[in-house]
Amino acid sequence: MYVAFNGMECYVGDKAKNQIIANSQNTVFDIHRLIGRKFREDAVQIYAKYWPFNIVSGVDGNPEIEVEYKNNTKRFSTEEILGMMFKYLKETAETFLSQSVKDAVITVPAYYNFSQRQSIIKAAKLGGLNVLRTIAAPVAASIAYAFGKDIDETTVLVFDFGGGTLDVSVLIIENGICEVKSVAGDNHLGGEDIDKRTVIHFVAEFKRKFKKNIGANPRALCRLRIACESAKRDLSSSTQTNIQLDSLLEGIDFYTTITRARFEELSADLFRNTIDSVEKVIRDAKHK
Repeated sequence: MYVAFNGMECYVGDKAKNQIIANSQNTVFDIHRLIGRKFREDAVQIYAKYWPFNIVSGVDGNPEIEVEYKNNTKRFSTEEILGMMFKYLKETAETFLSQSVKDAVITVPAYYNFSQRQSIIKAAKLGGLNVLRTIAAPVAASIAYAFGKDIDETTVLVFDFGGGTLDVSVLIIENGICEVKSVAGDNHLGGEDIDKRTVIHFVAEFKRKFKKNIGANPRALCRLRIACESAKRDLSSSTQTNIQLDSLLEGIDFYTTITRARFEELSADLFRNTIDSVEKVIRDAKHK
């Protein structure tokens, strides 16, 4: 989900995402990757180089997002940005249900530690929600699967490949009760990492063809990132797709193609890592 700051306005969701090209330095995304982390960590520094918005060291060495908002340079903590997202989700739910929403059960990646869970709870409270508890995302998926069904004892493998994290769990469901047998995954592996591989591929292609570096231009990089995300979706049903970006950098048009085979090759090691997690969770479940 996106949060964008433009003049006196703060946007969340699709309205914020629409700001990513024209207002990239003040449009925040992938914020979940900073949850429970310190600014000095290598992972944070790697993300900061890829994102168009500015990450700085804040209170107690925690990462903060620096943006231009209401005619001032302002800093927001990770929890504050997430709080804006939770507020948006709360208001969306209230509109859909035509009633007030106060309490919530929040799903989190299975590998989240105590500090990360506390950050989520704090953010939800900032968004106006009373958190009854947090629950691992694979467990929530199993509960949803079993809800309203008369299921005998069943073993279920839940594979949750999200935007930024991978969660794989083996659970036993019996009489509506879910027992977690094993958990595996990666807090730094998701669809965004696949997008990044594709972006890097095309940045290199552009530099090879035109001797220009897209990576040094946040606006061009954001346009390419959106195009790569769209291409990924296209390749789910096609064997080849096009990238067509007019005047991507310094008036240069960038027209190119990518095949599904090449796309899969670029992220082959990431796909292997997902299989490794599945194999690990099955092995661990057998030993319990």
